[in-house]
Amino acid sequence: MDPEHLAKLSGRVLALDPGRVRVGVAISDEDRVLASPRSSLDGGDFKRLVALVVELCREEEVKRVLVGWPLDLSGEVGPPARKAEALAKAIEEASGIPVELVDERLSTVAAHRRLDDAGRKKGKARAQAIDGAAAALLLQAWLDARSSPLTT
Repeated sequence: MDPEHLAKLSGRVLALDPGRVRVGVAISDEDRVLASPRSSLDGGDFKRLVALVVELCREEEVKRVLVGWPLDLSGEVGPPARKAEALAKAIEEASGIPVELVDERLSTVAAHRRLDDAGRKKGKARAQAIDGAAAALLLQAWLDARSSPLTT
């Protein structure tokens, strides 16, 4: 495999799961094997959110950003999906890092189920855990879909 192709397959990936109030965050390891949730970000101030994401990308040497794209269950692009599209565009323009929209219709539902199974109680801490878990599920699915047969 040529070094240029190999470089595209490595490096940290940051995933964002935008919600109404908070944005879930997860990041991969350098080898793109494992997704780990991070603290959520406040989604209330769009410009500040973009600046925080760009700063995080620089600190972690992120090579690609994924933004959860909350299409309607029918596949239609509604207001939340348009907001995610605007976020993706703003991050890409501000950072120069490739940003990809990823279908995340059921990531938050799956995160709720996992936390229920783990016995996590209701409250603010659970809400923040759900944000990070949803971003980590989204990222892990993306990583798994792109894993090399040589690494499995």
